[in-house]
Amino acid sequence: MGGNVIVKVQNLTKVFEKGSRRVVAIQNLTLDIFENELLCIIGPSGCGKTTLLRIIAGLERPTSGRVLLNGSDIKKPGADRGMIFPEFALFPWRTVAKNIEFGLEIKNLPKEKRREIAGYFVDLVNLNGFESSHPSELSSGMKQRVAIARTLANDPDVLLMDEPFGSLDAQTRNMMQKEFLRIWDKNKKTVVFVTHSVDEAVFLADRIALLTSRPGRLKRIFDVNLPRPRNRTSSDFFHIRHMILKELEVEVERFPDSP
Repeated sequence: MGGNVIVKVQNLTKVFEKGSRRVVAIQNLTLDIFENELLCIIGPSGCGKTTLLRIIAGLERPTSGRVLLNGSDIKKPGADRGMIFPEFALFPWRTVAKNIEFGLEIKNLPKEKRREIAGYFVDLVNLNGFESSHPSELSSGMKQRVAIARTLANDPDVLLMDEPFGSLDAQTRNMMQKEFLRIWDKNKKTVVFVTHSVDEAVFLADRIALLTSRPGRLKRIFDVNLPRPRNRTSSDFFHIRHMILKELEVEVERFPDSP
């Protein structure tokens, strides 16, 4: 993968301290994330995947090291980054359209412009006819499409996704992976996607960053040079998946009881 580096993680270390307990979540992690790429991050439980995402989002501060976005240190959350969580985080009292418009209201965009943008993203995520529905009236997959649309409507430079399909059943999860690739192909945002599923990572990613057991360090980058749409039953898909699983298994066995 080449091109412009949009996010640069340099010698990142994050330590959590509570009373006498000290946990090194990430240690000396260095990683370049390229513009318009879809990067998946995998690793054993407790290796710092979500912590890394939260630091890029500006929700956590590094203990040492730096994370830069377009050459500037990330010090706080900003509209240039959008984060999608596994639990959808929709406002239950707002309709689909009003959920999508939320960030645009914060930006004080005129009502007509908000409606125009929301309409575009309702169409993009295939929710036409549900503009006036509330989250309680939607399936899990539809809720996550609203969450994606709401985040994209703010036009962030980087989309941060923390196990976004983890709470979905297997069939819906596979459908959402295909839907997300369709949406991403039209927007080509830089995406950093945390997942526990090697299959999901191989299906989605341009590159896969494998982290070690805690403290999380970068163990290896895998380039996924498979054409899309990808066939999960192909020998090439299986080969990449098998390589990653072997490396991941080594890390899991190092600390099998990591939380």
